[in-house]
Formats: sequence, C-alpha cells, structure tokens
Amino acid sequence: MTATAPARAHASVRELLVASRPLSWINTAFPFAAALLLSSRHAGALLVVGTFFFLIPYNLLMYGVNDVFDHESDERNPRKGGAEGALLATSSLRSVLHWSIGLAVPFAVAVPILAEVERPGRGGWTAVALAVVLFAVVAYSAPGLRFKERPVLDSATSSTHFVGPAVVGLVAGGAEPTRTVLAVVVAFFCWGMAAQAFGAVQDVGPDREAGIASVATVLGARRTVRAAVALWVVAGLVVLLAGVPAACAAVLVVPYVLAAWPYRDVPDADAARANRGWRAFLRLNYVCGFGVFWLCWWAWVSGG
Repeated sequence: MTATAPARAHASVRELLVASRPLSWINTAFPFAAALLLSSRHAGALLVVGTFFFLIPYNLLMYGVNDVFDHESDERNPRKGGAEGALLATSSLRSVLHWSIGLAVPFAVAVPILAEVERPGRGGWTAVALAVVLFAVVAYSAPGLRFKERPVLDSATSSTHFVGPAVVGLVAGGAEPTRTVLAVVVAFFCWGMAAQAFGAVQDVGPDREAGIASVATVLGARRTVRAAVALWVVAGLVVLLAGVPAACAAVLVVPYVLAAWPYRDVPDADAARANRGWRAFLRLNYVCGFGVFWLCWWAWVSGG
C-alpha cells in the first residue's frame, strides 16, 4: 500500500522537525534575543524575525546539513533516530538539504536589512557577523570543508554555532566591546567548546569505525573529558571578569563539571558510557538556561 499525498507531506514535516533538534532551538534563539535586547533595549521587527530565524530555520540548517552528510556514519550510531539526532531515510536526504538551505536564505537576507532599518549603520556589520556564523554552520559538515573532522577546530566551530547568534545580536544592537561584553563572549565560547568536546566522547567508537576524526578520536576519551572540564572551569573564571550580574553565571559551570567528572577516566573502549553524562548535560542546559534568563532580567532592570 502506498502512502497518500497528505501522509507523505506529514512525514516530510516530521523529518524536518526531528532534523532541526527541537530540544536545541532555545540554545540559539535565546542568546540572540537576549544579546539584542540588552544591547539595544528595543523590541522591534528585528527581534521577532531574528529570534524566529535562530529558533527554527537556523537549527534546521545546522543539523539538517549535518544529518545529510553524516548519514553513513549515523546509520552505525545507536544514538541516532531520536532527540539526539535524526536518522533520515536515504530517499529524503536531497529534500532535507534543499529545505535546510531554502528556509534559511530569506531570513539571512532579512536580518541585516532590519538591523540597518532599526539602527542605521549596523546592517553591514550585522551582515558580516551573520555571514561568518552561517559559514561556520555549513563548513562544519559540508564536503570539502568538514571542520567537524579537524580536531580542536571541530570544537571551536561548534561553539561558534551557539555563540554566533549572540554576537549577531550584539552587533545588530550596537553593543560596544566593553570588558563585560568580551568576558561574556569568551566565557560562552569556552563553554561551547567544552560542550562539543564532551559530546564527542560518546561517539568515539562509531566515529573511528566510519573514519571520522574528531577532538575525541585524536585525544582519546579520557583526555577529552578532562579538557572539557578544564574549559568549563576557564569559562567560569573568565566570566568573573564581567562584573555583576554577569559574573554570577560563574556558578553555573559547576553542574557541568560535576556531570562530566565521573567520566574523567573513561577508556576509549567504554566511551559510549559517557552518553549518560551527555543526557545529563542536555537537561542541565534547561536548568542553567533558566538561571541565565534571570541574570539577563537582572541586567535589564538594572540597566547593565
């Protein structure tokens, strides 16, 4: 029996949603919205359009492109096929790639235009910042670039995926490179590198079988976990330079360190066990994100 046209359409929408990782939507939309609001103190069309872009189309571009070009290795990875990553049907790969790029383009054009309309002179710089971020998104997975297979660069590029929306928001909002801004951005970047490195540990086995290099396959599971812990500690120390209230975020690195600490001696052969720590990490993002929200609110009401 063949599926009806509506059923096929529904299945395609579902695949796109799964590929976009709904659990991670807030991780890119919130940094943009918070950075824009705190730097411009203005809620306009850019806030609405940009937040929606970084909520869904941006994540579909980031993860959809990844799922298409990592399809072969994903088939060997038991984690794929759910919240931790889509396992796309081979027949839908081309469609997912087209939708991932096609949905992002209009927003990538609109965001700098709206930035120029709301803050004359910021549109060009916003376009540059957004171009760098989108290049990092595509370069991470696309053939010929594959930054995800270049150890350490993989962690730095992945971190750019999440810090980038905040930088775009800061640039569009006219933020000055003060000590507070720089400390927050650098700390966030260290946090992002730690997150990618720790997440790569659980995939050491499947990645090596597929011939994929990563920071974890090169350093090994044990050293990668320790590097992630060190980066989280550095993030906490750097953000202390930001001053109150941002400096209070330093305490939020503690739960991440505690989640990764039990795996500091995990051998490569048992690296998949780190998935339990990764699942804890995903939950912590919501708890700690709630804390960051209130720190942003504190900054908003205090004018900081």
